[in-house]
Amino acid sequence: MKILVFSDSHGNVEHMVTALERERPQRIFHLGDGWRDAEHLRDMFPDIPLDQVPGNCDLRLEEAPMKLLELEGKRILLCHGHTCRVKEGLMDVSYAAREHKADLLCFGHTHVPTQEWVGESLLLNPGSIGYWGRPTYAVVRIERGRLTADLRRLL
Repeated sequence: MKILVFSDSHGNVEHMVTALERERPQRIFHLGDGWRDAEHLRDMFPDIPLDQVPGNCDLRLEEAPMKLLELEGKRILLCHGHTCRVKEGLMDVSYAAREHKADLLCFGHTHVPTQEWVGESLLLNPGSIGYWGRPTYAVVRIERGRLTADLRRLL
């Protein structure tokens, strides 16, 4: 399974469409700060499942700040990161990953691409797909029980 991971689109749907056409994933994650952008992407590509969580700029208080998924035997936790204070470090997201027994925890908020193993969990921040200078995203693969991730630049 190939998953495309976006965060912080901030109104830039065009960059997400370009990455989607390049990567041709089976699933999409949007990690917030662009709730409506993700909805627009879902309308454009209705055959690709899209999971999303709200960011601090989305004003979606009725939505849960975290979402736990199980895909192909892997536990994946999605969050924007602001509720885990990721701008102060990775300690809180590390705890969240351990608490939820997550194989992968995807977060955004900092706009800085990050990929780091902490114990048994991969912490992954795709950066900002909406950034006009150097937009970034991530590709996650789950193949034969193995989870891998790559950070990519769009331009």
